Amino acid sequence: MRKLVSIFLLLVAFAALGFSAKYVIGLSLSTLNNPFFVALRNGALDMAKKLDIKLIVVDAQDNPAKQLNDIEDLIEQKVDLIIVNPCDSDAVVSAVESANEAHIPVITVDRAANGGKVIVHIASDNVAGGRMAAQFIVKALNGKGKVVELVGIPGTSAARDRGKGFEEEIAKYPGIKLVAKQTANFNRAEGLSVMENILEAHPDIDAVFAQNDEMALGAIEAIKAAGKLDKIIVVGFDAIPDAVEAVKRGEMAATIAQQPYKMGELAVLKAFEYLETGTIYIPVELKLVTKENAGK
Repeated sequence: MRKLVSIFLLLVAFAALGFSAKYVIGLSLSTLNNPFFVALRNGALDMAKKLDIKLIVVDAQDNPAKQLNDIEDLIEQKVDLIIVNPCDSDAVVSAVESANEAHIPVITVDRAANGGKVIVHIASDNVAGGRMAAQFIVKALNGKGKVVELVGIPGTSAARDRGKGFEEEIAKYPGIKLVAKQTANFNRAEGLSVMENILEAHPDIDAVFAQNDEMALGAIEAIKAAGKLDKIIVVGFDAIPDAVEAVKRGEMAATIAQQPYKMGELAVLKAFEYLETGTIYIPVELKLVTKENAGK
């Protein structure tokens, strides 16, 4: 709530200074076949409307080559700034560099680019989220059990960082064994098929960490079909509506909540700030020090 208040106070401040927000911004999303990125898009669109910004949204459909073409099209349209949610953190580099050459600033959101000049990256702390998932599983299993990890798209920073946090934390507990780690590309159907194969090879697993909810929900379907829903803990990541409902039903043990709508809002707000001022404003919360809390 405080962050939203800060955003709107900032908008009031810009209005008071007489700024006019009339820009065209491109938003290149990895996919819209995922509720997480739909929410991100919606947040971006709503903020763009408030700021009188034209937002051109393009869907790469999880295809790095299409994303490159989409961004080249945005460059040809001479947009004022491009916000990118990469399909692949390596593959997107050439697109970012093309925007750099055209003197079009770039912001990345949720997933980073592994090269090119980006003025700001907006994301959750995915390493911390991976650790949080591991800690939940360790506690639920009382420090002993066999665990599986379903990996997202390997070339994305989100998959890398969530895996890093999860595996580093799990490694602290000798009683927890990571018996399988397989890619399911952040996709529900692949989560189901990969989980079916894992259950054949490891029928006695105790927990699954899926790097996003789509894979977790697919895994749950495979676990249900195997009659093991009461024996295997599943933890996802993103807290999309279907996952939250699965947690309520007791089918998914937990999911790590992100705020994609706010990510979309913030990406457009930071784009506006940069275009208006040439800088990025990053507020740090203030604290009042009194005699009562000075010792803390």
